[in-house]
Amino acid sequence: MLKHKRIRERGKVSFMKFFQKFNEGDFVAVARELNQGAGFPKRIQGRTGRVIAKRGMAYVVEINDFAKPKQYIIKPVHLKKIEVTKK
Repeated sequence: MLKHKRIRERGKVSFMKFFQKFNEGDFVAVARELNQGAGFPKRIQGRTGRVIAKRGMAYVVEINDFAKPKQYIIKPVHLKKIEVTKK
């Protein structure tokens, strides 16, 4: 669980993280940005999911909670795009 950042990562968040774009179907990892206020569910920290849609400035991300898929509305500052290799 993230409680603090490393020294070089502290300070303001870059604009690139706020305005990053994702397409529907992209796979993303949830990485909580600590500079942004409370109200972020800690149980989804580190999970991966798929972008379903865009809602306002945020994205609807479907994350599997064990066997049950759940949808969360997450701002792009908390998301990182990941590459998924197909077998």
